[in-house]
Amino acid sequence: MISVATWNILHRVHAENWGEDSPRHWPDEADRIAAITARLMKRTEQVIALQEVSGDQLNGLIHALPADRVAHALRYPRVPRPRHGTSSLQDPSEHLVLVVNGPAHQVAAEAFDDDPGKGLLAVQTGDTLVVATHVSSGPRRAGQLARLAELTTASTHPVVLLGDFNCDSATVSAALGPGYTLAVLPPDAPPTRPSGAGIAAQTIDHIIVRGGGTSGAQTEDVGSLSDHNLLRADVLLEGEAR
Repeated sequence: MISVATWNILHRVHAENWGEDSPRHWPDEADRIAAITARLMKRTEQVIALQEVSGDQLNGLIHALPADRVAHALRYPRVPRPRHGTSSLQDPSEHLVLVVNGPAHQVAAEAFDDDPGKGLLAVQTGDTLVVATHVSSGPRRAGQLARLAELTTASTHPVVLLGDFNCDSATVSAALGPGYTLAVLPPDAPPTRPSGAGIAAQTIDHIIVRGGGTSGAQTEDVGSLSDHNLLRADVLLEGEAR
């Protein structure tokens, strides 16, 4: 049994460009970064996937992590650009991150061919392949989900796939095909993406297992820190992937 979580923590430039609420609640981005880092330091999950991590946020996280936890990161080719004015970030680059307890080695790190600001990051930890992802919305999604299926079905080990898929569980399941188990939230669970900036509330962040199952899935309200809530679950892995 391992515990996992995924959270899109909202890049500051994206927040301002899309009119999200976080900048209004957190006018000083350094304060928001410190609050996110402090929240993550209290997490007990063995694996945490993070999306939309700015360079400033990544630097703060790396310096705060204890010696037994390591941050693996993919830096996207695209650097988010403010539509108006300038960014308050010293390092506005954007990253996909996996925070892992104990030793792990990187297996793959790639931006998707059709979107330089989305991609996947895979590490092997013990007998488990862990993959973090951020998938585009719209027509580019199909090819990106196909790439995730290609990578994960090729593994001879159990797989845990975590991230922001920008679509519901039925769409993800249909695209990945048989052999995958999606964590199921209780009926009264809050959505992973609350309503805001003209978007209806929806659950588009997922925890998916190949070669095992999940239990204890829940979303945690993060308030004004991000436009996404944190999703966590326990994963029970089989001896080898199906």
